[in-house]
Amino acid sequence: MPERVETTDPEGVDYGWVMQVTFAVTVTLGAGVVAALSAFVTLPTWGSRAEFAIRVGAAIWVVTALGAFYYEKRYRV
Repeated sequence: MPERVETTDPEGVDYGWVMQVTFAVTVTLGAGVVAALSAFVTLPTWGSRAEFAIRVGAAIWVVTALGAFYYEKRYRV
């Protein structure tokens, strides 16, 4: 049986957890936020709709990622 190659460092921030939480929270809550905010904006074409969703979604993604990173670093480590 060959030796295992994978190693983990239990100290420090678990970036895998941060990215998983960021993805899950952004998809579940971000979709509702984008839909709610789009009700207040005129979006006549599919291109403008996609651009709006990308811009708002990117902002939500960044805020969620920073929040998850802060939580991981502050409370889980």
